[in-house]
Amino acid sequence: MSPFIYSLLTHDCKPVDGSNIIVTFGYDTTVIVPIKDNNDTACRYEVDHLSEWCDTNNLLLNADQTKELIVDFRRNTDPHPPVHLKGTAVESVNSFKFLGVHISEDLTWTTGCSMLVKKTHQRLFFLRSLRKNHLSSEVITNFYRCTIESILTNCITVWYGNCSVSDRKALQRVVKTAQYIAGAPLPAIKDIYRKRCLKRAGKITKDSTHPAHTLFSLLPSGRRYRSLRTRTTRHLNSFFPTAVTLNAS
Repeated sequence: MSPFIYSLLTHDCKPVDGSNIIVTFGYDTTVIVPIKDNNDTACRYEVDHLSEWCDTNNLLLNADQTKELIVDFRRNTDPHPPVHLKGTAVESVNSFKFLGVHISEDLTWTTGCSMLVKKTHQRLFFLRSLRKNHLSSEVITNFYRCTIESILTNCITVWYGNCSVSDRKALQRVVKTAQYIAGAPLPAIKDIYRKRCLKRAGKITKDSTHPAHTLFSLLPSGRRYRSLRTRTTRHLNSFFPTAVTLNAS
């Protein structure tokens, strides 16, 4: 009940500025603030306001566990002075783990993929132990789906589209190794990604209250969805343009 009660207590925790976003999930709270023309006043004011709100509602912000991540793709960037939380400077990091997904300042997924591969390699030991004990391929496959594939595909619709070729090959090598151990065919990572995208898109198109429902607009023919306009490759390979394209094909 603790996460549920926490959600009830924090339902009125809202950003001061309409352009800012506060995301609360369980005990994690994330503040997203766009910075224009190197003016981070809104960011600092938002952090101060959140700190005051926590004090009013008898909640404690741990400055040691709070991290700052700056995403800036400009060629010439000026260093930002650290954000302070009750007099303590918040540590600025290059990447951090958010709800099980490693997010980097350049929005690449090499760090996250490396951690996934490392974690799944540890699980392959148990897969080999099952084979040494002469368990059936069906049992080994079920074990793989529960303990390895579930890790490899965690939030896959978020990050796989923008993975590098080397990252995708590293992930697929894990599947090939598991397939050799199990002695049975296993679904490729890219096929799981496409399936998850279509499944998620199907839920969004059926839910008219979903914030992204309007992104899936049908063409006059009524058979295909209208492609989304994108300016960058990063946006083109992200979930929504990919899901629209897959539904159109």
